[in-house]
Amino acid sequence: MNVFEAVKQSVTTRQAAEHFGIRVGRNGMCVCPFHADKNPSMKVDRRFHCFGCQADGDVIDFVSRLEAVSPKEAALMLAQAFSVPYEDKELPRHRKPRQETPEQQFKRMERYCFRVLCDYRNLLRRWKQDYAPKTPDEDFHPLFVEALQKQDYVDYLLDVLLFPDMEERASLIIDCGKEVSNLERRMAELAAGDTAGRRTDHARSTAAPERP
Repeated sequence: MNVFEAVKQSVTTRQAAEHFGIRVGRNGMCVCPFHADKNPSMKVDRRFHCFGCQADGDVIDFVSRLEAVSPKEAALMLAQAFSVPYEDKELPRHRKPRQETPEQQFKRMERYCFRVLCDYRNLLRRWKQDYAPKTPDEDFHPLFVEALQKQDYVDYLLDVLLFPDMEERASLIIDCGKEVSNLERRMAELAAGDTAGRRTDHARSTAAPERP
């Protein structure tokens, strides 16, 4: 099975879209990356179709257009990203890494910022609910305070990333790129701490009681 057949059989467009940082709703709708789309107008499943700009195709077409690469390069990218086995004797053994164009680099950073900010917004919403004070006399938890202070700001940044004006989006990425990177690192540290805490609690709860 060649790389085209293997990838189409193994990877859906929805999986590829999420891998490249595009947020997809439960109904399979997402903001179309191929035109200035503020409201989700693209349906992604095994294939994709945009009801706004009429973009349509399979998973390889999607990545080829998204990353501005040939269908062959898109198929190879997907095969590597999703560990898809394939046979292709025509492939050279040694391939030089393809250098990104400024446009591809901008799109990658744009998707990265959007993904991290979406994750942070979801975290803030959870903190606002989980750490809300239960009584009027209870002190505010720091994460609850952070949720109150940051939610509107993060919503504003996400709105800017959906602006049709590329200069506005580029300015945000330049100004906030380091902040977003630090934010991703902090969320990873918090997630690691939560995982370690849950493991400790589980170990305590399953430990055998001491014999008298």
